[in-house]
Amino acid sequence: MGPSPTTSRAHGALDRRLRDALPRPAYNHLRLNYQRLQKLTRRNPGRGHLLPEFVIVGAAKAGTTSLYGWLSKHPFVAPASQKEVHFFDYNYYRGEDWYRCHFPLASQQAAFSREHGRPFLTGEASPSYISHYWAPRRLAKLLPHARLIVMLRNPVDRAYSQFQMSRREGEEQLDCFADAVEIEDRRLDFERARAQSSPHYNSWPIGCWSYLMRGRYAEQLERWFALLPRDQFHFLTLEDLAEDPQRTLDGVHRFLGLPPHQYDALRPLHGAEYDPIAPEARARLTEYFRPHNARLYELLGTDFGWERAAGPSRPSVSRASSPGPSARLQGLGV
Repeated sequence: MGPSPTTSRAHGALDRRLRDALPRPAYNHLRLNYQRLQKLTRRNPGRGHLLPEFVIVGAAKAGTTSLYGWLSKHPFVAPASQKEVHFFDYNYYRGEDWYRCHFPLASQQAAFSREHGRPFLTGEASPSYISHYWAPRRLAKLLPHARLIVMLRNPVDRAYSQFQMSRREGEEQLDCFADAVEIEDRRLDFERARAQSSPHYNSWPIGCWSYLMRGRYAEQLERWFALLPRDQFHFLTLEDLAEDPQRTLDGVHRFLGLPPHQYDALRPLHGAEYDPIAPEARARLTEYFRPHNARLYELLGTDFGWERAAGPSRPSVSRASSPGPSARLQGLGV
């Protein structure tokens, strides 16, 4: 039996106070020894919990909420206690035991298998993993055989969608997307250097203002491919998911070894309204991302044709009444 909610809240409050009061090396040392003591005394709360068999590692603002929400409705998928656990980036200091607490018990999986003839799969979706400098090696160490799903999106639309989210959440004070893109390197150069030199540093500016950085997919995936075999990755795009959700999910089922499943109405699980990106900004960023996309197409052996799109894929929820393909794409990616 696990700790009571009151005890868990008290432990959480104490942990926050210690984290704020102690130097980071002292806090990390104290927490590591506490976790070791829990395991030695068999009082660790994650004891008996599974680790995920699959992880959706990215990309942010590429439809991962809808994909994970729909996949969680498969009868042989047991989702994590929350979609975005963020263990391998923001919460790594909390330790493996904390991570395990987000997944079902091994005994539950065994009972399910006896009843249904095969076990369920469990997994999570933290879309910032793909671009986080330390996440690949952390995940490869703990989950060397996990199946990794990567959702991509036209990086121009992904960047604009992130800008709109940062504006909605009060994290971006600039009104003009072009201005935010123009100063991104000045905002983030120091942050990137610090994040790469300090495994325990979580950068708020990178989380909020990485409009271009997160769309340079190839440089991120090369870090992952250096640690894990290519056959552990499955790639899909927001554009494909919007055009034919069932067919795209069928591909995910095959990759995960899940039995076929026909979903009912697949409605986007996210939505927001905002004006479309200015044509000049789209044209300028299309040229910016052209060499990065070419590098990605060569790396994956797939040309997603983002530069050849006749018109914008328009990341917001459509204000038109007809739910056509572009409206579906808008709702999926926000």
